[in-house]
Amino acid sequence: MTNEYRHTPVLLAECLEYLHLKTQHIFVDATLGGAGHSLEAARLLGPDSTLIGIDQDAVARAAAGKRLRALPDDIRPNIELLAGNFGDMDELLVSAEIPGVDAFLFDLGVSSVQIDTPSRGFSFKEDGPLDMRMNPGNDTLNAAEIVNTYNAADLTRIIRSYSDEKWASRIAEFIVKARQDARIETSAQLVEIIKAAIPASARRAGGHPAKRTFQALRIEVNSELSVLREGLEAAVRWLNPGGRLVVISYHSLEDRIVKDVIASYANRCTCPPDLPVCVCGKKPILKSVTRKPVLPTEEEVERNPRARSAKLRVAEKL
Repeated sequence: MTNEYRHTPVLLAECLEYLHLKTQHIFVDATLGGAGHSLEAARLLGPDSTLIGIDQDAVARAAAGKRLRALPDDIRPNIELLAGNFGDMDELLVSAEIPGVDAFLFDLGVSSVQIDTPSRGFSFKEDGPLDMRMNPGNDTLNAAEIVNTYNAADLTRIIRSYSDEKWASRIAEFIVKARQDARIETSAQLVEIIKAAIPASARRAGGHPAKRTFQALRIEVNSELSVLREGLEAAVRWLNPGGRLVVISYHSLEDRIVKDVIASYANRCTCPPDLPVCVCGKKPILKSVTRKPVLPTEEEVERNPRARSAKLRVAEKL
């Protein structure tokens, strides 16, 4: 449990290097969180720049605003904090009345405070209501509704598709059977059902047996994958020429979308491969800066275990 918004920024030095932040830049932190990255980015931007932070979590915005506005006047850029999800990027940036953006940062995944607060329902390690909504104030669908109303086929689909869980169908069957006796309302109830569904021999390896199912439910609750693609494509539209898109993902589904979006804007030619020259006229909009994803060092993983699965990709607007 946590009483304040904690956040250890992942791949911080690498992000600052690839963002290429300068004075008079407009920088958008699309996943503001506790402002771990933005606090250091602000020092590079200076007072002639603008830092826009986007987060749908009111606790995060309040904590981030307090930290950012505490910077000295001669360092602090113009700070604008926007309430919303990066899936609504176009509307949010139109409301900010900016002409374009010089750098975007997307740090995907769940923040420490969300994981560490049992009442948010993200954690499989602490008991709490099955919620998992990133924005509990506006969204209606939560994890409890999914596990208590989706049929076995749909539960199997989301668990398998969003987590590669080997025992997806068995877990779905056990959930459907358990809810016939009583509604599944808490994370502890769900963890016990998942443990019962996975054979003991399979539970001995691969970390906590509920980890993958909880990830899948979180993605379904928040429509994370479709929202991610929408947010990335909006960022490409808003980038100024030479602007940078920096994205940290934490699982293969996210990384695949990031990679695909960058590739779709970097390789737009639709001509048959045997044509000697391009005749379709579709020029690339992005260039990939990182051929392979940048990974955290062993030292960083030792300091911050949540960085273990992080992958950073960078693209630049042409």
